[in-house]
Amino acid sequence: MKNLKIIWILVIAFAINVTPTFGQSTARKNKVIADSHTAKAEFIKSDPLMKGLFEKAAGYVIFPNVGKAGFGIGGAAGNGVVYEHNTMVGMAKLSQLSIGFQAGGQVYREVIFFETKAELARFKESRFEFSAQASAVAVTEGASANVKYTNGVMVFTMQKGGLMYEASIGGQKFKFNRL
Repeated sequence: MKNLKIIWILVIAFAINVTPTFGQSTARKNKVIADSHTAKAEFIKSDPLMKGLFEKAAGYVIFPNVGKAGFGIGGAAGNGVVYEHNTMVGMAKLSQLSIGFQAGGQVYREVIFFETKAELARFKESRFEFSAQASAVAVTEGASANVKYTNGVMVFTMQKGGLMYEASIGGQKFKFNRL
């Protein structure tokens, strides 16, 4: 019971610290933008073939810092930057809720590529979400070589730190805010 209280305190502290970008200061937005540039460089450094994905995609969103924690019930949140043909067009908010066997916490980066303008438009209308069946590919050298778009979307993640044991179901929801 004591461990459960500690986990919930950590989740609440995390939620308070990972506030949405919307309505935040210019400095906060600039930090997320700068972090997205760093994350993009790190994705390409880990798998040079991803450079082509960034260049050819109709659009993409980079979440440079997604925090995730859970103990039975879990959650994740992060702020990101949306690009259309390599031009920044807005900010995004990721939120996730999951339930199942899970314990721990981690921080990771996530990039979502959109194959078509229609899929990007769905994201920009905040009508985009992943179900439990969606899968992301962990970035390693050459990982992007054999990955194909599924329903017009391709997702990659890169762990930054932490440890999370998980066998749970849940989904990610996104909100878009035009610059």
